[in-house]
Amino acid sequence: MTLMRSTILATMLALPFGGAIAETPDDIFVVAQNIDDIVAIDPAQAFEFTSGELVTNVYDRLVQYDAATPEVLGPGLASSWTSDADAKTITFTLREGATFHSGNPVRAEDVAFSLSRVIKLNLTPAFILAQLGWTPENVDSMITTEGNTVTLKYEAEFSPAFALNVIASRTGSIVDKETVMQHEVDGDMGNSWLNANSAGSGPFAIQTYRPGELIRLSANDSYFMGEPGVESIIVRHVAEAATQQLLLESGDVDMAKNLTSDQIGAISSDKIKVETFPQAAVHFLSFNQKIDSLTPPAVWDAARYLVNYEGMTNTFLKGQMKIHQAFWPTGFPGSYEDTPYSYDPAKATEILSAAGIETPFSVTLDVINAAPFTDMAQSLQAGFAEAGINLDIIPGTGSQVITKYRERSHEAMLLYWGPDFMDPHSNAKAFAYNSNNSDDSYAATTTWRNAWAVPDELNKKTMAAMSEADPEKRLDMYRELQQAVQEKSPIVIMFQAASQIAMGQNVSGYVNGAASDFVYYRLVDKD
Repeated sequence: MTLMRSTILATMLALPFGGAIAETPDDIFVVAQNIDDIVAIDPAQAFEFTSGELVTNVYDRLVQYDAATPEVLGPGLASSWTSDADAKTITFTLREGATFHSGNPVRAEDVAFSLSRVIKLNLTPAFILAQLGWTPENVDSMITTEGNTVTLKYEAEFSPAFALNVIASRTGSIVDKETVMQHEVDGDMGNSWLNANSAGSGPFAIQTYRPGELIRLSANDSYFMGEPGVESIIVRHVAEAATQQLLLESGDVDMAKNLTSDQIGAISSDKIKVETFPQAAVHFLSFNQKIDSLTPPAVWDAARYLVNYEGMTNTFLKGQMKIHQAFWPTGFPGSYEDTPYSYDPAKATEILSAAGIETPFSVTLDVINAAPFTDMAQSLQAGFAEAGINLDIIPGTGSQVITKYRERSHEAMLLYWGPDFMDPHSNAKAFAYNSNNSDDSYAATTTWRNAWAVPDELNKKTMAAMSEADPEKRLDMYRELQQAVQEKSPIVIMFQAASQIAMGQNVSGYVNGAASDFVYYRLVDKD
């Protein structure tokens, strides 16, 4: 970076936006974003949306999804690996020449330290790696090293593909053991220091982090996948969407991440473009099977034709959601794209009549008292009334609605669901599996919360898919599961969320995948 650019950057950091700067420097990419959700940035603790973005751009994993091919799980710090499904082991050979930002080489010892550190600290996201059967007591024997190889052993009956996706999650990020342990305080394994600094090998390093104010990343010019397209990323905390829009239109930032659909629609400048990216959250309507009037499958079937999918996505949900009727989101291997249902009250009425279901009848619908959920609920209310089903809307805070859902005390519920990690089993277990439907067998799934005793055949298929060793066959099994849930279940999946990002016309290469762990700045360029 030239001295002049350094001076400009220092000025940008010191002054509020809207001042003298009318255009950002060529090699600095400036983002306006609400970042006040960050609680932690240590990859062993980070569990928020924005911290997920940060971790992905600063750290590498043994295997990972990349900006160039975000839908393909490929080599990361491991150049190759071999799986032994019978022995429940995966052996990784490390890439030659990879280094941390400190200049230290990436060693097998760093990998073992990083993964075991997550388990031993046992902070919020540790459960993801713990699925492999790892505990603080056994993890050191489950992760072994020899030369430049690392062997991971897992306990449960699942496929190597499942294990690889677990390892590819943010908790699988590899940290520089030497640097981290130099900053250990009172046995915290460097946790306090890593919540203000970084020790990764990724395309960017944290240069400045001021919580609720600013993140500045500097490019790793020696990154093994190629140096980033810009020298620095600056993410400024701008909570107000209107202010973000103003900064973008004035040229003080290159990207605004949190504009509303109305603001997006109002953009008229030919210097600004808007790109839409599908997100992982799926939105659904579900029926509690403890309610007698909601147990007939004909009610489920009819409901699928009483949702005004296009009416909502063409009006108040425009740009925010797309029609999606399967439990695994678009943008990830194994997604199921068929959308066979459309708004057809006459057909729904015919289904109910043929099944001998007397109408009208009433159902309460719990909904979060905020947009767009209240608007969605009103649309559902109007659509269901056409077939003689009266939805009585009960608005509540998010915590109130979710508490009722967990207690199974609702009737109908309007909610959304996102995967905990990017493997189809994360959502298959939530939407297609419930082996114990008793009240005292709580499970954090939509099936249990709706008291749906999933047919045994579907339960078996879900577990079989998890343990299938052939990757392509496994994905086909998950597509079949999605089709089965789509056709016959008390869960009506309607939409997949989308994120609209506004940016300068000169910006290219930004990748915003379906989850925060899939946001990449490495290929960003400003023409």
